[in-house]
Amino acid sequence: MTETDNAKVLIIDDDRKLLKMLHRVITHKGYEVLTASSGQDGLRLLFEQRPQVVLLDVAMPQMDGWEVCRRIRDVSDIPVVMLTGQRIEENDIVTGLEHGADEYLIKPVGNQELIARLRAVMRRAGAQNSKGLKESITYRDDHLNIDINRRKIIVGKEKVKLTPREFRLFALLLRHANQIITHHQLLEKVWGWEYTDDVDYVRIYISHLRRKIEPDPTSPRYIITEPGVGYYFSKAEATD
Repeated sequence: MTETDNAKVLIIDDDRKLLKMLHRVITHKGYEVLTASSGQDGLRLLFEQRPQVVLLDVAMPQMDGWEVCRRIRDVSDIPVVMLTGQRIEENDIVTGLEHGADEYLIKPVGNQELIARLRAVMRRAGAQNSKGLKESITYRDDHLNIDINRRKIIVGKEKVKLTPREFRLFALLLRHANQIITHHQLLEKVWGWEYTDDVDYVRIYISHLRRKIEPDPTSPRYIITEPGVGYYFSKAEATD
């Protein structure tokens, strides 16, 4: 039994047959499973039960998964895995980024993949929380003012809000400033070893992150591409 096996998993999906199947599969692996068949009921359970991860269907009536995810992000950094019935396109990933999703799974999903992905997002979230970002990582210049420990990112004079995954990616780049981090290293450290072949994830997240922090995203000053290898944060001047 692993350290995540006693965690609470909240599943929000209007397909009651699928809810029953997911409940059986995930419970069998030692998790406590909570289920909701609407976004409203799911949010209520989130507040009452404080699960460790949310498995959330995209297509639901009344309140769809994107809106539920956005509301979750207003109050919590809990990992959110989106369930979708269609092939994931780049636009879907960008939409998820904008609403704060951590991961996607295409229905029907295999039992082993489902459990592996849930464990991966919880393991990363748990490692981040236990680490507590106690090391002091700061950066300041004429455009950026960053304090990772305080989760403060100011661009110009405006405070910028990053999704949990964007924050972990940015913190990793800043922690290893001026050092190239490969695509696979970024995937393993930010997403988990299960994702080391999903290079497109890194490209899309980097692009979205640049739009939030760069003066000109088309000509990056901070997050620099090393073609065919990875990325690095260009740290010209810093104050600790």
